[in-house]
Amino acid sequence: MPLNLSHKEIVLRGIGEEDLPKLCEIYSSTREAEMQRLTDWTQSQKTAFLMQQFSYQHTYYQQNYNGAGFYMIRYKKEDIGRLYIDTNFKGKEIRIIDIALLPKWRAQGIGTRILEDIKAKGKTLHRPVSIHVESFNPAMNLYKRLGFRKVSETNGVYHLLEWRAA
Repeated sequence: MPLNLSHKEIVLRGIGEEDLPKLCEIYSSTREAEMQRLTDWTQSQKTAFLMQQFSYQHTYYQQNYNGAGFYMIRYKKEDIGRLYIDTNFKGKEIRIIDIALLPKWRAQGIGTRILEDIKAKGKTLHRPVSIHVESFNPAMNLYKRLGFRKVSETNGVYHLLEWRAA
């Protein structure tokens, strides 16, 4: 079930093998603060670790979310992020598997617009929208501002957030 975005310059494009380097860059950007704390690792060790972790995550998502959409987020014809989403998760909800923007595109309203469009889809389909978010993720404030509420927690780190139409 395709997701239509309301902003004409934000486009979702299905990913392909040729997108893996950019997708790895996007993934790695979400872990920059964590990598900066590893002062005893060389840059090449950090890069190898991030490439490995991206590969594991990417493979897991591809194998475990059958029917999901895996998209590159494009803004003004530039690849700026990724959106992995299942609009029919377990036949009863929309699950945002992952959404991430490159650092220079964060805090500009792009993520908010995409999330608002996802919420609109949820409202149309009469389905809640859910996402797992690490408790220390800076985007947690965005989700709360957009009406997502914590419904469960795993290992004290991963919060399952959910939005429901009023």
